[in-house]
Parts: sequence; structure tokens; C-alpha cells
Amino acid sequence: MSKSNVNRRAFIAGTAAVGAAMNLPAASYAKIKAANEKLKVGFLGTGGRCQQHIDIIVDLRDEGKPIDPFAVCDVWDGDETLGKRNNDKKNRTGRGLYPSAKTCGIPMDAGKSRISKNYEDIIGNKDVDVICIATPDHWHAKMAIDAMAAGKDVYMEKPMTKTIEEAILVVDAAQKFGRTVTVGVQSMADPTWQAALDYIKAGKLGHVLQGTTSYYRNSSVGQWRYYPIKKDMTPKTIDWRKFLGCDAELAGKKLGPTPEEMPFDRAIWGQWRCYWPFGGGMFTDLFVHQTTHLIAAMGVRFPARVVGAGGLYMEYDGRDVPDTATVVADYEEGCQVIISATMCNDVQLGERIRGHLGTINFTGGGDYMKGFEVNGQFFSGGPSKPKGAEADKPIHTFENPKSGNATRALWENFISHVQMTDKVKRRDTLSTPELGAAAFATVNMGVQSYRFGKALFWDKEKRVTKEADSSWATQWEKRSKGRGKPNEIAGFNPPAGYTGSSLVPPDYQKLEGPWVNGKDPAGE
Repeated sequence: MSKSNVNRRAFIAGTAAVGAAMNLPAASYAKIKAANEKLKVGFLGTGGRCQQHIDIIVDLRDEGKPIDPFAVCDVWDGDETLGKRNNDKKNRTGRGLYPSAKTCGIPMDAGKSRISKNYEDIIGNKDVDVICIATPDHWHAKMAIDAMAAGKDVYMEKPMTKTIEEAILVVDAAQKFGRTVTVGVQSMADPTWQAALDYIKAGKLGHVLQGTTSYYRNSSVGQWRYYPIKKDMTPKTIDWRKFLGCDAELAGKKLGPTPEEMPFDRAIWGQWRCYWPFGGGMFTDLFVHQTTHLIAAMGVRFPARVVGAGGLYMEYDGRDVPDTATVVADYEEGCQVIISATMCNDVQLGERIRGHLGTINFTGGGDYMKGFEVNGQFFSGGPSKPKGAEADKPIHTFENPKSGNATRALWENFISHVQMTDKVKRRDTLSTPELGAAAFATVNMGVQSYRFGKALFWDKEKRVTKEADSSWATQWEKRSKGRGKPNEIAGFNPPAGYTGSSLVPPDYQKLEGPWVNGKDPAGE
């Protein structure tokens, strides 16, 4: 941990130096632009997902909003035949550097400060106000921190980073530089999750015990293999060394392997989510979506203990990452989150939050949920048969009033906060880096547990993971012996509605207790 602290201090000093070197102090954008001036957006990583961000900013510009898709960066020249938008009257097409510049309306002779294979050129452009990061995961943290040090606000795709240490560094940088940062989990634009949290905080669900969620998919070619690779993707059109990140460091660590360690491979380039050096497979690419909004609804953040399981049970195509996986996260608040998926079957496990008094069943899917229903719990003094979550008439219903493009809604929320003058409020977006770090830590601990065969604890004081031991089970057993007193576990933070043990013991339970010196504890 001492080395980590030193790295963190070195990182903060280093990023401050970057800002000074570029002559762009962190306060440079604190002067909010006048109403007739446009926010200028620079896009880093102009692949498939970034095209959706570019389209949104182009649409906002064309609608007369004060925003401009101003600069683009990618290590690949691009291909105008990939990713053509169906029925698009504006003829937006292509992925990569030059097609994206064309879609944005950037003149091809605009210069490297607006069209470049080096992200430093875009971040160093004093006219750029906002950076959108949609690169492979291993570049997210470095780019975000450099952008914030240069006085830019950041919209960064999920997962916010590749490692937990990087996620903490991004959180610290956002606080240090006072920047507005949104992590692109578009479901956070959905009011359903806040409505669920409000219901839970009112105590109507009783003690919250468990949340479950899933992200099941199926593909005949294998997950992420549907991203096409083409013969003209070569080292002549792709800066492979820059993509790998072997010449860049964050907190004293290289971002990626060298070309000697990992020679150019079209599949690794175009389908990088299949390989550990660049991401975390379904754990971080898909699980993080569901985990983010579920922990937001439950009112928890970093887990106390995590275990991950799974394997490559079908997709034997040269990939590293599993096709079936489950993460179980336990929390000091006295609850659990289960995230599960397979990439070879698309029937969902379902999204639910289970409390002692009721169950929240989230309905629908896509950009926005339809809402949720709450089914009550009915207690009996003896064993009861399992029943389905929808067996009884709902005792409460929330109908989501929103629909449409959730990514656009998240962008609009981000932009509104960038334009705020209040330094505290401008950081409180719908999808903050603090929430993003907690969700990412949860799923990344699942990755580490799966890969290295260890259950992990989260050290909330040092903000690092450590190998788990038997203390998790023994502390709950201790609380049981103390009849659920919250002070039986140091740092226990009782959830809303917590009243200790809410069980009603039957009269015969009074006969419980050890016989000391042959004396009946019941007084007989």
C-alpha cells in the first residue's frame, strides 16, 4: 500500500505538470462560456460506440444547441463502409479517424489539433472544452486524467477504467481538478432506479437482503466476434504501438504490452474485448451496466467481499474471457448482489431487489425500463413452499414516464452540469465517477476472483483489494449470537428500515440456551 500511495502522489504531481506544460490550468473552463459560444467536443476513439456519441452531438448542433463536434482522434485511418446508419438522410457512415471527421463536418485540412492519431494533440487544443473517451478500456484512465489536468470536462465510456487502482485515480483527479465527469452508463438516465431507492429509503421494503441482475446474450459467431475485421486493417492504417499503450504510463505502470510481446493481429485489434490485456470480457463490458444502476437503486457502493465464478464452456475460438460467469458481492450493510450471464443463451435471470417485507420486480428493458412492481411478503410460522415473484397482486407500481434515447439524455445531463457555475453541483451528474468506481470495483473483483481463484475483500480505508479470510462468516455468526445488534460489527452501516432482528420467535424458543452445571435455562 505504501508504494500505491507514493504512486498516487506522483500521479497528482504529474498531472498538475501536464496542465502547466500545456498552459491550460484546471480553472481554464471555470469561466462558463457565454450563451452564444459553443461547447467544443473532442472524441477519442472513434469506433462503433463512439459513432452514437458523435451522432448525438451532431444532432444537437443541427438543432441549434450551443455545442460542436470539434475534433477527433483514432489510431486507425478508418473505413467508410463500416457502421452505415440505416435510413440516415444525413449519410453518416464509417468508423475510424477520417470517416468520423467527415461525419462531424471537420475540414480535412483542419490540422492535427482537430484530426489526429495522437490524443495529446486533441487534449492540447485550447479550444476543446469537453473530451469524449470511447477507446478500448486500457486507455480510459490515462486519457481522462490527462484531459482533466488540461482543464477539460470528460464524458467517458463504461467501464470507466481497466483496473481498480485506475478507477480510484480518476475519482481523485475529478475531485482535485474540479471537473465534471460522467461515466457512460446510459441506464442512469432512467428515473426508475431513483424511484426504487426512494421506496427503499422510506422503509417500505424492510431490510434489503439481495439484488439480482443479469445480462444474457447469444451469438452464432461468439460474443464480440461480430465486429468485422478487414484485410485493409494493417500496420499501415493502424498505429499498433499506440493502440497497445506500451509507451504510456499511469501511476508507474505501462498501459499495455509491446509489439514484440503482442504482434499485430487484426482480431485483437477489432475484437479486443475478448482479451485480458485490454478489458474484462462480460464482467466489465456488460456486467458494469447492470451493476451500476442496481447498486444505485439499493443505496450501496463498494462491496465488502466478492467472489467470481465461470468458465469458457462453449466459445472455444481463441479468446481469453469466459462465456459464462457469475459475480456474488456481499455488503457491510447486510445484503448481497448477484450478477450473472452467459453469452450462449439470451433468457434473462431478471432484475429484482428482495427485502424482508417485499420484492421490487423491474419490468421491461432496452434504453428505459417500463418501471417496477412491488410484491408483498406473507409470513408463516413454519416452512413455506417457494413461489414466483409475481404470484401476488402488486402492492405498489411505478410506471416510468421517460422513453427515447437514454445515451442522449445522459449527454444532456452532462452538458447541463458542465455549464453550471456551482463547483459542487456541476460534479453531481446522473452517473458520477464515484458511482462508476464502485460498480467497476465490484465486477473487476469478480474478474480477479475468477482468474486467480481467490475471494476478495475491499479495504475501504486504503481503497484496495485484499485476499479474503474467514472473518466475513464469523462476524455474522457473532451478530447472530448478539441477536442482531448493529454494533457487533465495527463500521456496520444499518440500511433504511433496519431494526435489528425482525423475527418473531415462537414461545418454545424460550427453551433455548446452554445447560450450565446441569441447570435448565428455562428455569425448570
